[in-house]
Amino acid sequence: MTDRLTAGDTAPDFTLPDQDGVQHRLADLRGRKVIVYFYPAASTPGCTTEACDFRDNMSSLQAAGYEVLGISKDEPAKLKTFQHEQALTFPLLSDPDLTVHQAYAAWGEKNNYGKIVTGTIRSTIVVDEDGAVQLPLYNVKATGHVASLRKKLGLV
Repeated sequence: MTDRLTAGDTAPDFTLPDQDGVQHRLADLRGRKVIVYFYPAASTPGCTTEACDFRDNMSSLQAAGYEVLGISKDEPAKLKTFQHEQALTFPLLSDPDLTVHQAYAAWGEKNNYGKIVTGTIRSTIVVDEDGAVQLPLYNVKATGHVASLRKKLGLV
């Protein structure tokens, strides 16, 4: 597993397809602040809670200059269904080979209901306008995460 990112690290660049097959490249967002969040699986209870929380806070995040990208190992077709069912207004990116998960240390061992398993570590990485990690958050909770993130970013 890759070491966790720390503030000031250069955010690993990536190019991934979204729910519509459109390629998104992190480098294309230079000059903007980006919230990259990793979640285990589309349409599961915790991931739905987290995604809807981002959706419900999107206007204030965008007003503060932030773009949001959600990343999971799900295929684009599953992401499309998830986006449609939850009326999500930001790109959901597909990383089935886990390359980006691993580059961001969002894949590895975690405690899941008392059992150690290997999987997606629910993580949020805020990237600044220059492509540097501003705020790395690992093992976040789905419920209340966006409110906590907004507070940490001084947006409350």
